[in-house]
Amino acid sequence: MSGVSDVRIASLVPSLTELLCDLGLAQQVVARTGYCIHPADAVRRIPKIGGTKTVNLKKLRSLAPTHVLVNVDENEKPTVDAIREFVPHVIVTHPCAPGDNLDLYRLMGSTFGCESQVEVLCKRFEASVVALREAARAHRPRQVLYLIWKDPWMTIAPSTYIAQTLAQIGWRSLPDKPLQASAMQIGRERYPVITLEEPWLDEVDTVLLSTEPYSFTQKDCDELAALPRFKGKTIRLIDGEMTSWFGSRAVAGNAYLARLLEEMP
Repeated sequence: MSGVSDVRIASLVPSLTELLCDLGLAQQVVARTGYCIHPADAVRRIPKIGGTKTVNLKKLRSLAPTHVLVNVDENEKPTVDAIREFVPHVIVTHPCAPGDNLDLYRLMGSTFGCESQVEVLCKRFEASVVALREAARAHRPRQVLYLIWKDPWMTIAPSTYIAQTLAQIGWRSLPDKPLQASAMQIGRERYPVITLEEPWLDEVDTVLLSTEPYSFTQKDCDELAALPRFKGKTIRLIDGEMTSWFGSRAVAGNAYLARLLEEMP
């Protein structure tokens, strides 16, 4: 892409900020959210413009980005619509499964003129998928409750990137069908609110408590393990960045899942 030095990118998605830096575009990134924390050395100099859902539009405008990267799950449509009024190029992303990373990488490559770096990353990702599938062959499938929030308890629907990431190793995220309206928060079908009395929890054999967006700790695991409902089930923390971050983190995420398989009882 000619004139790439004139490109000014604002990333409102943590995993995309990391991807841009890994593709050698850190100097073109002029704005990020407070949740964009990787890679630490590169993002330290980049101005923060609020959170993924609390963007300071005035500050963003003052930084004069030519491109803004957003995501369907991470950012809110009214905010994105407002950004369109003063930013020439708003790039909307929505990877729903690990395989979507290849298209995402190539979108970044064609948009920002780093096709050669992208193809190297594509090969690394494809190799990590092959290695993960090979590792998964030696391990049994699991029926998983993946918790992302507490008070209220929230989990993931099968259509989410997280659920599809777990599916790579034969871990089926429950519930795998829509819940009754009384059991979900209106408008949050992809991340439903549940109670610990749901009848389908009997099918669960493994409970995973994510380190993000809620920072679950071992204390939370111990409290769940003490409940009669979860007697005999495997309950453990899982690194949320490794399961929910698409982009270049997906390569490390696949390696993380392969190691996790070896640790599971």
